[in-house]
Amino acid sequence: MIDFKKEVVNTIYNIENSLDKEEIEKLIEVPPNYDMGDYAFPCFRLAKTFRKAPNLIATELKEKIGANEYFEKIENVGPYLNFFINKEKLTETVLEEILEKKDDYGAQDIGKGRNIIVEFSSPNIAKPFHIGHIRSTVIGNSLYKICKFLGFNAIAINHLGDYGTQFGMLIAAYKKWGDKEVIENDPINELLKLYVKFNAEAEKDEALKDEARYWFRELENGNEEAVELWQWIRDVSLKEFNRVYDLLNITFDSYAGESFYSDKMDRVIKELEEKGLLKESEGAKIVDLEEYDMPPALIQKKDGSTLYITRDIAAAIYRKEHYDFYKNIYVVASQQNLHFKQWFKVVELMGYEWAKDCIHVPFGMVSLEDGTLSTRKGRVVYLEDVLKKAVDGARKIIEEKNPNLENKEEIAKQVGIGAVIFQELFNSRIKDYVFTWDRTLSFEGETGPYVQYTHARANSLLEKGNFNIDDDVDYTLLKEQDEIDLIRLLYNFPNIVIDAYEKLEPSFITRHVVEIAKAFNKFYNSCPILSSEEELKKARLSLVYVTKTVIKTGLGLLGMEVPDKM
Repeated sequence: MIDFKKEVVNTIYNIENSLDKEEIEKLIEVPPNYDMGDYAFPCFRLAKTFRKAPNLIATELKEKIGANEYFEKIENVGPYLNFFINKEKLTETVLEEILEKKDDYGAQDIGKGRNIIVEFSSPNIAKPFHIGHIRSTVIGNSLYKICKFLGFNAIAINHLGDYGTQFGMLIAAYKKWGDKEVIENDPINELLKLYVKFNAEAEKDEALKDEARYWFRELENGNEEAVELWQWIRDVSLKEFNRVYDLLNITFDSYAGESFYSDKMDRVIKELEEKGLLKESEGAKIVDLEEYDMPPALIQKKDGSTLYITRDIAAAIYRKEHYDFYKNIYVVASQQNLHFKQWFKVVELMGYEWAKDCIHVPFGMVSLEDGTLSTRKGRVVYLEDVLKKAVDGARKIIEEKNPNLENKEEIAKQVGIGAVIFQELFNSRIKDYVFTWDRTLSFEGETGPYVQYTHARANSLLEKGNFNIDDDVDYTLLKEQDEIDLIRLLYNFPNIVIDAYEKLEPSFITRHVVEIAKAFNKFYNSCPILSSEEELKKARLSLVYVTKTVIKTGLGLLGMEVPDKM
């Protein structure tokens, strides 16, 4: 496909090489609207070299360039040189590229031979998989898919919260009040009841906290009863979680959680001691980070038990040795910013140069309309309930609008769950938001169902128009403004995917796909397709096909499915 930006660079470099090509490319801007050109080159940097005002330089450069096959016209406006892409070349290069590559349009091999780890979701065992978990789960899954699309060997890791003091609480609570049969009938709810009850009682009786700490130490020391109870709790919880992952169509390459690293932490503590990084503080062991403007990293409590930081360091070392990662990405809420800064710094102080390749991808928090989520107090909204309600909402709309639709159940699932995923990935990940049922289940406006419906509309047009991908097409017939605007958006799709990867921001793709859907519907309303004369009809159906293809690819990168009919 023609890289028009590169052609701008070459055009300028060929007449003025006081700047190298990389410098020229960095200076090129995209004007706010197409009336000002597709690309603009500001001449301010050349003022010193030419000893002239930038607007005069722009005039001279324009005269030197003359005619160029890649651009309809080149204008100088003040200090800017504006380039207008040759629309016939744009149309031809975009449609031919997508018709040839189909679902692989936008895919690249920049990650060839490189391993990228994406750690995401990572719920705590024996606790509800609630609405707060959806952010890490769908952001992480999208980043995983984007990395694979760009040629990386992406590895999805669900770092389960299956270790820590809360398991001491659960074991103690189970031994006091638990009933195995009752728990197995409804694992998460019953384990949550035990957890909430234990916390409530521990606030009145300090001895219960000591009991919880005792059982966690026993678990760390391999006590047979503690390990057996822990394994059972882990197994029944994971079975529940997998129902949600199945609904979201998400799979993982590894479920190695915190417990997996329990036998790898002695090595970390020993290494920290050997490198002179550990200090004693009130019986506990810490790494002092004061000179880096951070509180100390607590590595081992005075009772000998370990913490999140210890386990995260052990996990990172294991992953580097086991996967030899290019990047190790953690999709974890912004509340944990300090935690990641601390242990990244500890790994760096240990002398591991790959510490710079560990990347925290933070995101904003979810709260309820009447306050924050709290597992300890039992104030949660189950993610499975949200997804099922969304599917029910989609099913009702289908029954109202298209009761004879085939595969209604499957399509209701694609649309309902797609609506939840799309809403999560529409705004910048760093923004906090308040969960409301109305907004989550809305199918109006810039939503997943709107984009999915656009895909289904395109599919219907192709079926009615008997589209044949092998037909010879005269691309020069596509010259209406709404056609060109749509083609420009399709042309930019591969760059948007790269931006989403570089900024680790799936919302770039979400918003671009919405713009493609809007532009398509504008084109659909302003340009007759099926009623056009034969050659124009073939050209417009080709545009419909490539749009449908890019929408499907874009939604796929978000983790969504696309129905052919709605």
